[in-house]
Amino acid sequence: MPLSFVPVKSEVDQQQLALIAGEIWRGYWPALIGEAQTEYMVEMFQSFEAIKHHMAQEDYEYWLLVATEGDEAPKKSIVGFTGGRSEADTNRFFISKVYLYPEARGYGYARRVMEFYEDLCFVRGHDAMYLTVNKGNDLGIRAYKGTGFQIVEAVVTDIGEGFVMDDYVMEKRF
Repeated sequence: MPLSFVPVKSEVDQQQLALIAGEIWRGYWPALIGEAQTEYMVEMFQSFEAIKHHMAQEDYEYWLLVATEGDEAPKKSIVGFTGGRSEADTNRFFISKVYLYPEARGYGYARRVMEFYEDLCFVRGHDAMYLTVNKGNDLGIRAYKGTGFQIVEAVVTDIGEGFVMDDYVMEKRF
């Protein structure tokens, strides 16, 4: 199925993104990091206020991932979202978020997202793109390795309230 990247621009878009993010996060992450940390991270990083702040103050860009099926009257459905930002000081693109609804996994959308970012990095002249992935997220790690990313660092980040993010930093250089 074709996949479109619809830029998140307005506050209405940001509110829609926050709802989608909450649904996806609550459906996936409690099994890996627990319900309390999931709720904390949704509020800190995926809420309307967090998204609005990241876009206004930290130059983040977000896109809704919209799949289209059918030839004559295409049915469109949001299958997930992605976002990140260019980092001038490192000449890399930080991929902060790539999240799909469970029913959208296995269709090659994550690979298409990585291709989208490769094209974006080429146009912007970046040397690399990178992301962080939870060390327990075997599915994500395999998927990123399959698109050419390599683990370059292991990090534990204190995010407050007694919670940490225990991640690998994965990078793809061009």
